[in-house]
Parts: sequence; structure tokens; C-alpha cells
Amino acid sequence: MKTLTEILQTRRSTRKFDGRKPGRDVIEELLRLTFMAPSSKNTRSTRFMVVEDGETLAKISRMRDFGSAFLADAPCAIVVLGDTATDLWVDNAAISATILQLAAEQAGLASCWVHINGRPCRQAEPEGEQAGDYLRTFLPVPAGWEPLCVVALGYAAEPPRPRTAKDDSDKVIWVNG
Repeated sequence: MKTLTEILQTRRSTRKFDGRKPGRDVIEELLRLTFMAPSSKNTRSTRFMVVEDGETLAKISRMRDFGSAFLADAPCAIVVLGDTATDLWVDNAAISATILQLAAEQAGLASCWVHINGRPCRQAEPEGEQAGDYLRTFLPVPAGWEPLCVVALGYAAEPPRPRTAKDDSDKVIWVNG
């Protein structure tokens, strides 16, 4: 089993999958692990919608005219939803989506996050129809819940490119007493 360090070093966003669908047992295990994600006041205010149907994935891929087209060829996607009754739903859902991606990497799956919340369907029309509203036209998103993102899941069609070494020391502020 990969260590957390190995997972963080090897995980890359993947937009090309080989077509094999992850087994239901694999997805259920990912979700079991994801439900362990930290949340504000342990509210566990995140829910997940698993989509494996090709027609529905194709519709989801059209939620935006930028950055989501590859979802049409993903074998599986999980819509990450937050309970808007919780003031920190975005934070909680983001943590859960991240844990989902790390658990997927550990299971030998590739993934890619596609943002929904606050994104327009058409990039040139930022005040136009929103991706979340579009999804509500065909997905059973419960009232009071908001989609944050979709995480595409599957087996990578090709190995990920190695990470380029970077010096991020300028992004750290040390505060010493």
C-alpha cells in the first residue's frame, strides 16, 4: 500500500481514462474512507452522488463550455454536494473531495476535480446560467444542497508525467516569537 508521501508525490489530475469502470466495491471503499474526512464541528455535511451511466456523464460534461468535456469519457464520476444549512459547507465539501482523490490514488485509480460552485455554464457569460443550476435540470440534487465539484474517477489511459521539482520556500511565512 502506498504511503501518504507516495500518494502526494504521484497523484496528478487525469483527464484520459482507459474505459475500465472501477468496481462497486472499490467505489464503496473510497466513500467509506471519504466519510472519515474532517469537517467543521464534525457536521459531516457532505454527500456524494455516484454517476456511472454514460448518458448522464455526457450531460454532466456539458455543464460548462470549459474544463468539463473530458467527463463524457470518464467511466465514473462523483458529484460532491454540501449542505448549505452549514455555514462551512464549501470547506467541508472541499476537504471531502480532496480525501476522495487521495483515497482514489491509494486504490490505484486516477482522478480529476472539476469545479461547479460559482462557475458559469458559458465562460463568456459569467452572470449567465450556473453549472450547478444546469445539473439540477437532470440530477436529483436535494433542496438545500449545493454541488461543489465533480471528481472523475477511473484507470488512467497513460501513466502520469512525473512532477517537476519546484522550490516553494517563497510561499512560506515563518512567524517566530
